[in-house]
Amino acid sequence: MSKNVDIKNLNEIVEKTIHAIESGKKEIFDISEKARNECKEIEDELLELKNKVLKTIEACEKLERLEINSRQRLLVVSRNFNKFSEADIKEAYEVANDLQVRLTLKRHEEKELIKQRNNLEMRYKRSKEVVLKAESLTSKVGVALGYLSGNLKGVFEQLEDMQQRQFLGIKIIKAQEEERQRVSKEIHDGPAQTMANIVLKAELCDKLLDMDKERAKNELRLLKEIVRNSLKDIRKIIYDLMPMSLDDLGLIPTIQRLVINFKKETNVKVDFVVNGESHIKESIIQLTIFRIIQEALNNIKKHAKANIVLIKLDIGMDKIYIKIVDDGIGFDVNEKVNSLDDKNGFGLYSIKERVDLLRGKIDIESKKDKGTKINVSIPLCEEEEQYV
Repeated sequence: MSKNVDIKNLNEIVEKTIHAIESGKKEIFDISEKARNECKEIEDELLELKNKVLKTIEACEKLERLEINSRQRLLVVSRNFNKFSEADIKEAYEVANDLQVRLTLKRHEEKELIKQRNNLEMRYKRSKEVVLKAESLTSKVGVALGYLSGNLKGVFEQLEDMQQRQFLGIKIIKAQEEERQRVSKEIHDGPAQTMANIVLKAELCDKLLDMDKERAKNELRLLKEIVRNSLKDIRKIIYDLMPMSLDDLGLIPTIQRLVINFKKETNVKVDFVVNGESHIKESIIQLTIFRIIQEALNNIKKHAKANIVLIKLDIGMDKIYIKIVDDGIGFDVNEKVNSLDDKNGFGLYSIKERVDLLRGKIDIESKKDKGTKINVSIPLCEEEEQYV
């Protein structure tokens, strides 16, 4: 969907969607009715079939009794053939044989009827499930139609803002994943590698203790130095993730520490100037100011190729003003700040969003080969309470 959405076209799309859902609802209702009718027909057929099965079972039981009696009669006649005539013996045999055939056929009929009954019960069960699902779907479609056909006033006016939030959400997720990858790489290349080295050094020291104690002492000294450096790396990673010194030392010392680390890493000259007393009470504003400066310095380190940076804080009674200036290569402001295209960085957009969330103002000036200037103002005091 494009950024500038045609509201009229959207309205037409919604109307067509409602029409399609209404047509679908009618078709679902027809399916439901057909399924109900089929269920009724199957139910009637099943009742009739059950009666047939019951009658067949009763007929089988009756034939079984007659067949048993005929076999007993045949047995008596056969044993006492001198008392009975040949016609009596023939009649007894024919009766027994006839009942046996009739019983076999009736049992087969019973078996087939039971099979039909079971199949019909399965059909009834499936038809009943279709009815229940169709009724449930009809109800859900009705709810959806209720929402779509209800009061849509103000929805389209919010679409552009929702779209921006969606893009921002995607950017935030990507930034989080990039940050996780960065932290993972830092841990892998730093503390993880160091820990592996420590294990090897410890194993070497263990072997040297019995062979060369002096060399073992030297290796232990090296091992201590490696542990110290690893501890520094871990503390740096933790500090980048969450500057605990904000609570312990306050905003200004935390920024000073950030600046010192930046200068060590980049050899860029940084002037940090503070005017006014630091009376910022709300931790969310302190953290936002710190993150703005941290993000700006990260962008300078990655892209600006600057030699000199100025960071200036003017802390007033009702607002705090932040100015960040560098003499780097500059960039196209509209492309980097206002665009949400995947090719552009997230840093400056992140700064802008942080400022907007605190109802502040931001102005970014930059030209190619002429450096960058960022001016930010954030309300304090009474307005500060709105962010709690």
